[in-house]
Amino acid sequence: MSGSGRSRNLAVAGAAAAVVVLAVYDLGVWIQTIKADSFHNDLSFYYAAARLGLTHGWSGLYDLNLQQEQLRAIGSQIQVAQLARYISPPPLAWLVAPFTVLPFQFAYVLWSAVLLLALALTWRLASPGHGRTRLLYLVAAIGWLPVIYGLQLGQPGMLVALGVAACYALLVRDRQVAAGALLGLTVLKPQLAFLVPAALLVTGRWRAFAAATAVVAVLAAVSVLALGGGGVATYEQRLNFASTVPENQAQTLAPWIGNLPVTRAIQVLIAVWALGLAYRLRSRGPGLVLAAALVGGLAAGPYVHYDDLTMLGLAGWLYLRSPRQQWGWVYLLALALAAEGFPIWGAGPILAGELGALALLTVFPPPAADPDPAIERRSQLEYPLPRNKVRI
Repeated sequence: MSGSGRSRNLAVAGAAAAVVVLAVYDLGVWIQTIKADSFHNDLSFYYAAARLGLTHGWSGLYDLNLQQEQLRAIGSQIQVAQLARYISPPPLAWLVAPFTVLPFQFAYVLWSAVLLLALALTWRLASPGHGRTRLLYLVAAIGWLPVIYGLQLGQPGMLVALGVAACYALLVRDRQVAAGALLGLTVLKPQLAFLVPAALLVTGRWRAFAAATAVVAVLAAVSVLALGGGGVATYEQRLNFASTVPENQAQTLAPWIGNLPVTRAIQVLIAVWALGLAYRLRSRGPGLVLAAALVGGLAAGPYVHYDDLTMLGLAGWLYLRSPRQQWGWVYLLALALAAEGFPIWGAGPILAGELGALALLTVFPPPAADPDPAIERRSQLEYPLPRNKVRI
């Protein structure tokens, strides 16, 4: 074996050891947290909201008194507060409703299993690499703090990530309608991927955009009908209040700029920049298009929490599956470490890294050459094209 081969094997072995240790540690912390307080997570609010809708009608979904009543009914000691309330869209409560036939603790275990399955499927559809190297990406995801934090909270972000990953896999196969339809999962937490449908539009994937728009419009219409006029008005009040809570802005550009109207204008410019970048990269495959939309959406987001960085990891996977600069993975590793160290140094390095990623893709776009042959062969095996289709 050559010296370079031995060095590569040692590097892979070292990385494997590190991610395994992190994954085992994070899973242990997750288990200990749940044993200490099984209600200290966001699923308790989704579960209470689902019970509320089933018992009192969906028009009262955002009634804080009714939410508190349901929290007490399931045995939770959590008090409804500015950061402790259900303000997610109605489809999330509908999705959780079947779980309410189980006691909360059993529902949490089953919900966690669903989220872990979503992680495995997202990895299967979107992760780079092959063989044992590819398996490292799954272990690394479990060991990455934003992912395990979202899983511990019971956040639906992993389901949104699965929707985007499945959209990518179907776009590779030129199944645009199905790809767009699966973006309906983004309604569970819209801020995580709000630029993705627009990126499909500007890159000429009209059928995918139309399908995504149709599914989201249907879910929105059903939500309005279920809530009624009073429920919609209450929901608007809850969202308006949430946008003023400092903790919801802490991981956005707002604290760094200091002026909210100026911040919103800059966020709009970042969103436009990301969509322009997606348009520029449109011929380099859907992976880069979706990656630019996800990173731009996080950088431009008016409402971002730490677990939302799960989508940053997905963007990195999609980037690594696409034609890229030789050392692009070094920047992604630095960005992943910046997110891992968030409890120490805060959101500044992450925001700078997101903007830097957009800048690097703008100034040094990946070559328009064919993808890595190994990745291309694997893509054809995983997502074989119909015989009467020609891949463009």
